[in-house]
Amino acid sequence: MAIIPDTKDWTWVLQQTCEECGFDADAAEPTRAGEEVRAMVPRWGEALARPDAAQRPDDATWSVLEYACHVRDVLHLFADRLALIREQDGPEFANWDQDATAAESRYADQDPAVVTAELAPAADAFAAEIDAVRDWSRPGLRSNGSAFTADTLTRYALHDLVHHLHDVRA
Repeated sequence: MAIIPDTKDWTWVLQQTCEECGFDADAAEPTRAGEEVRAMVPRWGEALARPDAAQRPDDATWSVLEYACHVRDVLHLFADRLALIREQDGPEFANWDQDATAAESRYADQDPAVVTAELAPAADAFAAEIDAVRDWSRPGLRSNGSAFTADTLTRYALHDLVHHLHDVRA
């Protein structure tokens, strides 16, 4: 059975606490987010070192490996988007289909050791963009019309990262 694509608009996490993972966007501090992103990497390394990291818990749920590949790609995506916000006036972000990326990149077939090694540079890239923000109110627009600022984009990304650590119990 294939993974059912996630079509939810998760921007609601900017207005209310996520009941699944407990993330509270209002409590997040974007100026400290770079530190938090970097601190998540060892937890992913431990999760990816599990003997069953490449096995799905059921047919409809990604394995730890697949989640880690997604997180690696999300880190790059949000680094790119935050750079666009910093460097351009009101950029529009290209659509990103996470499910197509997972299939095309063959997340399930990747090597956990390689993915582990790729996570730190990806986290560093996003953290460096966070650390470079000087105006947290600069805007950007997702292709579906969702408006972000550097602040809300960083909070939104933090939720994604925290939520996936929760998903894999790391």
